[in-house]
Amino acid sequence: MAASDLTASLTQRLAQRILILDGGMGTMLQSYGLEEEDFRGERFADWSSDIKGNNDLLALTRPDIVEAIHRAYFEAGADIVETNTFNATQLSQSDYGMQALVHEINPESARLARKTADAVAAETGIPRFVAGVLGPTSRTLSISPDVNDPGYRNISFDELVDQYFEATDALVQGGADLLLIETIFDTLNAKAAIFAIEKYFDERELRLPVMISGTITDASGRTLSGQT
Repeated sequence: MAASDLTASLTQRLAQRILILDGGMGTMLQSYGLEEEDFRGERFADWSSDIKGNNDLLALTRPDIVEAIHRAYFEAGADIVETNTFNATQLSQSDYGMQALVHEINPESARLARKTADAVAAETGIPRFVAGVLGPTSRTLSISPDVNDPGYRNISFDELVDQYFEATDALVQGGADLLLIETIFDTLNAKAAIFAIEKYFDERELRLPVMISGTITDASGRTLSGQT
């Protein structure tokens, strides 16, 4: 099914009923008991630092596991699976010195999810969908990382927009049907992601559905950073 047809199908189905999103990727990956060599594979065998825990990298080194998790969620009843790209921005990948790989990780993760969604749809006759995930990054625009300097920020709004724009482009190119701004703890970070997505839509003259999930701490409705 063409991308435009999938978007139309998704929109139609959302108007008819609640669609089921998959569950956590990280917890599923933990069940495999992966070790350092799983993350490294042959390509990164000589990487200069430890990379165990860089789950997004598994799209390149253990795609079989990522595909298996997507399929498990579909077989459990999910209509939509999320790409394994929670930390696939240059900011988050810089923790491993792998920021140059975001151009590979994002589209490959989307491609794996798309491949699995299409395969399950072909087997069952029921369309399945892919949500391209934009994670919160390891920086916050609203709060200083230095308690002694409340006005200090270690990233600007425009810089974060650029990071999200780059990831958005790669996820759409890889086959995402919708975009998910995930686990937001800072509403200004969410605004940067929304701005980047809208900028991308305007420049590419297309539009996909957009979802946002937030980290809400308790019944007060506050985010992890204390915003309402």
